Order: sequence, then structure tokens, then C-alpha cells
Amino acid sequence: MFQPAPQNKPKIVGVCRVSRSKDMKKSLTTVVLLAISLAVAAQGGTNSPYSQYGFGSLADQSTGYSRGMNGLALGSRDSKQINFLNPASYSSIDSLTFIFDVGMSGQLTNFEENGKKINAKNAAFEYAVGAFRLFKNVGVSFGILPYSNVGYSFSSTNKVGDVNSTTYTNTYSGSGGLRQVYFGMGWQLFKGFSIGANGSYLWGEYDRSIVNSYSDTYVNTISKYYTASVSSYKVDAGAQITIPFSKKSNLTMGFTYSLGNKLGADPKCLVVSTNSQTSVADTATYTVKDGLQLPVVMSGGMMLNLNGKLRVGADYQLQKWADVSYPVYSVVNGAPLYNASKNYFKDRHKVTIGGEYCKNAMSTRFFDRIKFRAGASYATPYLLLNGKDGPKEISVSAGFGIPLVNAWNNRSTLNISGQWVRNDATSMLRENTFRINLGITFNERWFMKWKVD
Repeated sequence: MFQPAPQNKPKIVGVCRVSRSKDMKKSLTTVVLLAISLAVAAQGGTNSPYSQYGFGSLADQSTGYSRGMNGLALGSRDSKQINFLNPASYSSIDSLTFIFDVGMSGQLTNFEENGKKINAKNAAFEYAVGAFRLFKNVGVSFGILPYSNVGYSFSSTNKVGDVNSTTYTNTYSGSGGLRQVYFGMGWQLFKGFSIGANGSYLWGEYDRSIVNSYSDTYVNTISKYYTASVSSYKVDAGAQITIPFSKKSNLTMGFTYSLGNKLGADPKCLVVSTNSQTSVADTATYTVKDGLQLPVVMSGGMMLNLNGKLRVGADYQLQKWADVSYPVYSVVNGAPLYNASKNYFKDRHKVTIGGEYCKNAMSTRFFDRIKFRAGASYATPYLLLNGKDGPKEISVSAGFGIPLVNAWNNRSTLNISGQWVRNDATSMLRENTFRINLGITFNERWFMKWKVD
């Protein structure tokens, strides 16, 4: 068999070679994924009657990676994952990669009240985020996230008085929610200490209605419609301090602070009184100028990394809702009022614990690289309903980080987790939700160069 003569070859220094065509294909894939994400990210999934209050049901703002640990994130520094809950973490991103992460969820919720039960199914696109190293010690991230979701439809029928045969029905329905697009930067000022910030554009709207009807057609009806449109900003700052114990073990403490600011929205309430005999409707419109506001949020947490195999940690978050007012419609001495009230919210405290175990992330064996995660959280109510505490939240989760391996990439991860969430309040509706979270982290080597000597 013919053998070519040996030749002197230049020495090539580099991890691998990626052709221009492959780079273009990967770039195009990422752009398409981002476009799809932006197109569907406004779709939220909830059927909770509790979303008729305040801004709705507050979204679980975490990636598929941290959802396996039930949202644990403040002390997390992982060069292969995006942690937008603490922007200081962006400084840990690998200089050779571009990370793109998308997530979605499906859930089954059981509602129970006064011995009656009903189930509802929902699915939602959750987030789309990207990150890369800008230059030495500085990383950036961007993406789209949910903030809150509004979605419900139910009715209640009661008698007018004790002996009157006339009944009235109130039909409650609502839709909408808030979303945010963010851009953030993290900077390692010196070894072991990083700071960062996210700037977000927050937008969305909600439409809520209470439609009144009577079994007696001679009774006039009164219906109320609540609307608001939000277009504002949101600012979050973070810091991380890492204390090494050995070459592979360390403790990272994380802190975040979110500004509380007015949203520049003018929520409206339309009260429609209809004469059942003539079908003539009289509409009164009430507006609260600049009536919506975000709370100040302060958080702190830590994560212990033991030999690169086991990570365990805890987070605490305080949302200062008690300082936030919200527009409320009421009738006082026969006079209708729609004004801002500070008796609607209360401070929300949330504690999360969780961890992750991986036998050997650098192993060539597939099962050794799988990451096992678990976590649990408890959150106090942030709503006051007729002077009583709204629903508290208890949740637990467990999940996996499964490596995705192909011919040109062995750094991407499929994050799968199951989560159980319970919302309930004394003498009120109880919700039990089982949720499946799915996230895919595309971690690609984009910025390598050939070196020839």
C-alpha cells in the first residue's frame, strides 16, 4: 500500500478547530431559537384564582439549572450556567464560550375549596437568556423573563337575603401579566470578589372583570372592569464573595438588592351600572395616577462547594411589599372610591435550601457526569385579603442535569426537574401544583483561535 512520505508539520496549539460554516450554522441556530423565544415568551400559564390580586401570581424567576434546587442561586458561580438572579456571577463565565439557555414548563394544578375539587392543566414558555465573556474578568448576560402571570375564570352564585328566592351571580375573569427584558454585566474587581447589575425593561398589562347578573330580570346589575398597562424599568444589583478552603473547595456568599420604583402606570376601574328594564348602561371611570409600584427586594445566600462534587447552600429573600400601595375600589358612606391603599400587601419572606451532586464532571463516563439536584422553599404571604393573610407557599423540587454530547460539543446540558408547590390560606382556596421544568443550556466554544509556531 502506498504510504506518503513523512513531512514536517507546523505545531498547532488549540483545543479544537471549528470551521466558519459550522460557526455560521451555530450562530443561525441561536438567532432562530432567540426569535422563537421572544415570540412566545409573552404566553404565561396559570389558572390560579389568587392571580386576581395585586400583580398576579409572582413568577418563579430561575433557570432550569437552579429549578432543580428549587431556585437556589445567590451563591452560585458556575462558568457553564447562567445565573441571572445574581448578576455578579456573570464574571465567572468561561472566556471561550457563548451560553444560551431556554426553558419551559408544564403543570397540573388541583384546586380545593369547601370539599370541592377541580384540576387544571397549563404550559408556559418560561425564559430565554444568553451570556458570554466580554473581556477579562467581565461577563455580560441578556434575556427575557416573566415577572407575574394573571389568568383565571370562575363564578359564584348566592341568594339575595335569607328568604328571597332571587339569586345573583358574580363571574370573575382575568388575563395578562408582566414581562421583562434585561441586560446585565458582572465584573470581578479582584480575585474572590465580584459585583454586577441587571437593567430591565418591564412591560405588560392586566385585564380583570367582575360581571354581575341576577336571576330576577327586574334588578339592576353592576359590573367592574380593572385595567392597567405597564411600561417601565427595573434595576437589580448583586455581589459575590468567594472564600477558598482548598484548590477545589470554597464558600461563596451572594447578596442582591432591587430598587423599588414607581411604574408610571395609571390603573383604571370602570363601573358599569345597567338598567335591566331599559338595557341602558351608565359607566363611571376612575383612575389612580401612577398607582403601581415595585417593592424593594433584599436577598442574601451562600453556597458551599466541596471538591467540585457536592454543592449545598441556602438563600433568604425579603420583598418589602408592605411599603407598596395598590389601587382598591370601595364604597364609603354610599360614595364610590378608587384610590391607593397600603393595607393590601405585607412583606414577603422566602427561605430556600438545596444542593447538587456530581460524581465527576470531567469524567469520560456519561453517568459520572450527571448532576443530581434537590431543594425546598417556604414563602410567607404577600397579600392581605379582607384583612387576613393571603396564601403562603411551600415547595420542593428534584431534578437532573444531563450532559448533551455530539461530534463538536460536549458542554451543553439538558436540565429536567419536577416540582411540587402548595399555596393555601386559612379558610380559603387550596392549590396543589405538580410542575415539570425543562431547560436546555447550549454551551458552545465560539472564540477559539489557531496558534502556529
